[in-house]
Amino acid sequence: MTVTAIVGAQWGDEGKGRICDYLAQQGAPIVMRFQGGDNAGHTVINQYGKHALHLAPCGIFNPQAMNIIGSGCVVNPQALLKELADLEAAGVNTDNLFISNRAQLLLPYHRLLDELEEAARGSDTIGTTKRGVGPAYSDKATRSGLRIGDLLNPEWLEGRLDQALATINRKIEVLGGTPVDGREIYALCMDYVDKIGHRIIDTVPVIQKALAEGRDIILEGQLGVMRDLDWGIYPYVTSSNPTAAFAASGAGLPARTLDNVLGIVKAYSTCVGDGPFPVELSDEEAERLRNVGGEFGATTGRPRRVGWFDGVAIKYAAWLNGMTSLALTKLDILDSFESIKVCTGYRMPNGEIITDYMPDTPMLYQAQPVYEEWPGWLSSTEECRSWRDLPPRAQAYIERLRELAGVDIEYISVGPERQQMFSVESGSFHLEMA
Repeated sequence: MTVTAIVGAQWGDEGKGRICDYLAQQGAPIVMRFQGGDNAGHTVINQYGKHALHLAPCGIFNPQAMNIIGSGCVVNPQALLKELADLEAAGVNTDNLFISNRAQLLLPYHRLLDELEEAARGSDTIGTTKRGVGPAYSDKATRSGLRIGDLLNPEWLEGRLDQALATINRKIEVLGGTPVDGREIYALCMDYVDKIGHRIIDTVPVIQKALAEGRDIILEGQLGVMRDLDWGIYPYVTSSNPTAAFAASGAGLPARTLDNVLGIVKAYSTCVGDGPFPVELSDEEAERLRNVGGEFGATTGRPRRVGWFDGVAIKYAAWLNGMTSLALTKLDILDSFESIKVCTGYRMPNGEIITDYMPDTPMLYQAQPVYEEWPGWLSSTEECRSWRDLPPRAQAYIERLRELAGVDIEYISVGPERQQMFSVESGSFHLEMA
């Protein structure tokens, strides 16, 4: 039995979805989202087509896997219902999806508050997707939020909703919005009961039984370490903790049960949203990298900010998460580049070069990347299915990334299809590079 947390090692959008999908197809009985809401999407391409999953765990395509939206998540039932409808229209059986009764309920007034609060910031925006995730987590922290399980207790729900709206509507009015009608929200909640009530479960007995039987569990995170509420580029972060330390808590597992932490990292860097991004490119190379890589947000469609691989960020992410291995995605995007750069340090205003940790946000704005330049391999990697198939220059580049991370690379992806990912045999890096 192994419990594996899959976490983003950069700013998000690293390709976690396709890795979760790949591993779920290997037979993992339980796949569980442990944090986040529908403010980011995991893109999966398989026999059912191309899907951007916002709430459903990426094991949904394996009918033998039990997929759970965990207690650390905030759930917008409207978004979930649309996602399930799209999956079912593509021929996917969604009977294997369940929701923890302790997950937070995201309601329409959360989205309204998100829009009003972001507008009130003027030019000093955070870059929120305006999906209501921040306000829903705020309600959770102030103990005024509703939980998914409340839907199954109408009298309790009605009282909790009345209490919440007494404060929520005052906030909405102050921000210039129109107060919401509690009766309409309650009626909407009753509609949710009819449509998703059968999916709401207490996950603790399920997880206890799975551990007792020695079954494998995949814990799926959202976004990446640089968007972590505590350890990311605050305040330009998400409202939850996508790091591995929260995986057990968000899933309802004892911390000691976590066996593996698989960090997902692109062969270059991308970022959606505001905040410091030291390796950001803004020239023709940026446009080329963005267009070749298809770097547009799965949720918003916004063009992603792009840059070269950040070796400082990956070293920080690997240490903070206790990563046991990495999966490197989108290597093929670099196939046509004659020259590739790698950031190995940040030069600070006082001349110090930082190599092994991320400065706090104000200092990060002042960091200048220190680059190494590597020759490109100028040949397609899309048909590679093993380490030995890769061009020698691609091997050398990957080995350098491994050195910077201080963690072995276990999987390499050379395209969006399932068959375009392969595992790297233990020790093959050192054997090939010797």
